[in-house]
Amino acid sequence: MRRIAVDAMGTDSAPEPELEGAIEAARAGFAEVLLVGPQERLRQELDKRNARGLPIEIVHASEAVSMGDKATKAFRQRRDSSIRVTARQVHEGKADGMISAGNTGAVMTTAKIVLGALEGVDRPAIAQVFPTSKGTTTVLLDVGANVDCKARHLVEFAVMGETYYRVIFGVERPRVGLLSIGQEDHKGNELTREALPLLRQLPANFIGNVEGRDLYNGRVEVIVCDGFIGNVALKISEGAIEAISSLLKEAISSSLSSQVGYVLARKAFKNFRKRVDYSEYGGAPLLGVKGVCIICHGGSNANAIKNAIRVAAEFSSGQVNEKIERELAAASQGRS
Repeated sequence: MRRIAVDAMGTDSAPEPELEGAIEAARAGFAEVLLVGPQERLRQELDKRNARGLPIEIVHASEAVSMGDKATKAFRQRRDSSIRVTARQVHEGKADGMISAGNTGAVMTTAKIVLGALEGVDRPAIAQVFPTSKGTTTVLLDVGANVDCKARHLVEFAVMGETYYRVIFGVERPRVGLLSIGQEDHKGNELTREALPLLRQLPANFIGNVEGRDLYNGRVEVIVCDGFIGNVALKISEGAIEAISSLLKEAISSSLSSQVGYVLARKAFKNFRKRVDYSEYGGAPLLGVKGVCIICHGGSNANAIKNAIRVAAEFSSGQVNEKIERELAAASQGRS
């Protein structure tokens, strides 16, 4: 069984979601869990939840990083923060992976410095999973780790994303696309036009340029872009889902006939909410670092933490990092 270190002080409601998620993951047999945070408090909370006998250990960390802290400053000044102690568990071989719903910048900075980058990786990238209208999933990367990118970085993202998707989702030849403003080769900006021929040289199933709508229609499994565009796409998607959910609630409560209709279609609405619920996917892996690092949303609930632990364990068991290094080495040789 894999051992996953969990930053217990990351979410907006910490440590309750982390504790509940860790207990659910341990009961499901996903992994052994190391809960990192103030030892006395975590022990008291675990005792309240009757977690005896479960494979959960507590690792003490005396500090926490707030959402308002600057990433580099937090790393330098808070050496005993729960984020840094969590990363050290992976670096020292005491855990196979880490998850945190804390300050995203601090988690990325800490993971990059403490864990280090894989051989052949210049820029680690955050990969986010999106549901599609076909009932499948699409992975978009990068969604915020690298605001400014070069063409070679998009090639790295394609290799890492394709490998991750193949291992985690079991698709032998996932289709890879380059996010642009049109499918034609001449469309896009300087970065996409420079990256396009490089991506075509990869042994991956690269289909060319794709558009924003392809994120949800299931045309491809992996989409690559720079972190600026990816983060904008992510935030727009989150806002759209929130707006649609709000409009549905408003429409349902607008009249008696609408409420009756909702009762009849309750199962369909429940399925819709589950398909767009980010907690079902756990979190976003930071691809390209040694070990496993899953970054969760600050508003993560227990279900998100539980699934993040599951994904981290699957990532480690599937030897994704070893395969990424091999694929990058092969891609490099193919271009030389």
